[in-house]
Amino acid sequence: MTKEELKQILFPHDKIRSIQDTMISDIHEAIKNKKNIIIHAPTGIGKTVSVLAPALSYVMDKDITIFFLTSRQTQHKIAVDTLKQIKKKFNNNFNVADIIGKKWMCLQEVEALNSTDFIDYCKKLRDEGQCEFYLNTRKKSMRPTIQAENNLNELKVLGPMHVEELVENCKKPKLCPYEMVSLLAKDAKVIIADYNTIFNSSIRDSLFARTNKKLENSIIIIDEGHNLPNRARELLTAKLSIFIIDRAIKEANKFEFFDILIKLKNLKEVFDELGFDLNFNKEEKLIRKYEFVDKINEKHKYEDIINEFSLIGDLVKEKQKQSYVSSIGKFLEAWLNDDNGFARILKKDFNNNNLILNYRCLDPSLITKDVIDRSYCTIIMSGTLTPTFMYKDILGFNNVKEKIYNNPFPKNNRLCLIVPETTTKFTRRNNEEYKKIANVCNKIVNKIPGNVAFFFPSYNLRDKVFKNLYDICNKKMLIEKQNLSKEEKEKILEEFKGNKDKGAVLLAVASGNFGEGIDLPGDFLKGVVIVGLPLEKPDLETKELIDYYEEKYGKGFDYGYIFPAITKCLQNAGRCIRSETDRGAIIFLDERFAWQNYLRCLPKDMDFKISKVYEERIEKFFDNS
Repeated sequence: MTKEELKQILFPHDKIRSIQDTMISDIHEAIKNKKNIIIHAPTGIGKTVSVLAPALSYVMDKDITIFFLTSRQTQHKIAVDTLKQIKKKFNNNFNVADIIGKKWMCLQEVEALNSTDFIDYCKKLRDEGQCEFYLNTRKKSMRPTIQAENNLNELKVLGPMHVEELVENCKKPKLCPYEMVSLLAKDAKVIIADYNTIFNSSIRDSLFARTNKKLENSIIIIDEGHNLPNRARELLTAKLSIFIIDRAIKEANKFEFFDILIKLKNLKEVFDELGFDLNFNKEEKLIRKYEFVDKINEKHKYEDIINEFSLIGDLVKEKQKQSYVSSIGKFLEAWLNDDNGFARILKKDFNNNNLILNYRCLDPSLITKDVIDRSYCTIIMSGTLTPTFMYKDILGFNNVKEKIYNNPFPKNNRLCLIVPETTTKFTRRNNEEYKKIANVCNKIVNKIPGNVAFFFPSYNLRDKVFKNLYDICNKKMLIEKQNLSKEEKEKILEEFKGNKDKGAVLLAVASGNFGEGIDLPGDFLKGVVIVGLPLEKPDLETKELIDYYEEKYGKGFDYGYIFPAITKCLQNAGRCIRSETDRGAIIFLDERFAWQNYLRCLPKDMDFKISKVYEERIEKFFDNS
């Protein structure tokens, strides 16, 4: 990229940071040549602006739309704020649409509905002319009302606008926020959305039909791309449980659809027969496709049941918002799909005495490859996208450039240690080991002046260590609970920040609420401790995933087991150093991190030191600050 071309980039800040200039140039060249690019770049260097600025500069005079996809609303806000800065500095006239799931933008009371039932409920209200928000926004001809057009012009002047602002803007005139954002998206240069907007084909097709967009004329930017494989797999995954069947039986009784009761009860009997041999020593087993189908066919024709459940489900949804009978019909239909790239697993949940039949997708490329191949170009980025070749393989990238950018922040601002004093290895888990882990954690806390966050592989293991840490730790301890609300999460973070001078300890879980997506710059977080390897439970799904990747790429153990665990660790570690002035300690506490098969996965530029004299090293590091 020439200096002249760099000057034309719509970069909103006065100074381009180290590495940002290289990234901007790489993005510009990739887009210009319609080449995909995988970007691993450390947290805090400004990836969002470094990607959006050259992409927007390129599409300003072209019929191309940028889709900025992210899995978290905090990242939506960062993207919107970046585009606001660009518009303000360069006084450009471009529109931006920030979209989240239609259900979460709806002004009806639909929070309790699952996504499928919401879609059906929304369609029913529209078709029957019972949604005032929709009627105020769209005419029967589908053209916007005068009120909607006036509001749309106002949104364009006020924008770029975060989705929460847009929803608030629609409340007083009682307009449908989703319809308004769809109108805004028609001539938007940038659309900010969740992964599902593009990778769920039905959502994508619906949005593209409404906005006259084409995938071939779309630049797809995937933020926090390490999350995409699991999200894509979930899109093709379906499950059915005894709990759902029982709810469907109650539903059929309630609305007097007695003719399907026998079929629902027979379906429950099939579950019981398939799960007869599951006990406390065996919680799950593989089920063949036709093993399940044949058992149903013994009493009723499988395809007839699908049609009947679908029909009854529609009738139920005329009387209430959702239908369990309908969801069973959809599962039975999904069960007939392909075997390749899927695992069929029956699990016993002993806590709730529930049997769950899963049709689990193993291969994310079944969804992602088509999008990547058809788009103008696809850019995927994250602070933990190593090894890049794994993401290239499992997501189905072709014609792709892989880029790894080193951390530009001063190395003497961070202390990266591996402390091989303890382990969370399953065979070593006992009260003695929990007590040992707690003692080492306490020693680390005492040497770090300020807030420390601990990340454990599971809530259960965290709680067992906490019991031993409680009596010996002098700092205030904050405990992450499962399924925190947004308000509860913010309350914990504010309390944690408020204790930065005395120092507090946050006991969290690697895959929980605080493992990624939180920003604690400056003195709010002085140390992060990764307690143990957050390896997936070696259940049937994990084993099937390992076998699948081994057969397809010859790297089953790496792709299906080791690399995903290391990614979680690095995401957790990334909470510590957020800018060039932040200073802190990153400590990996488990002897296995020092083993070569795990040590090789850690970024070389983090320069981890293996040490048993960790107290001296930590004390010296903070004394020198």
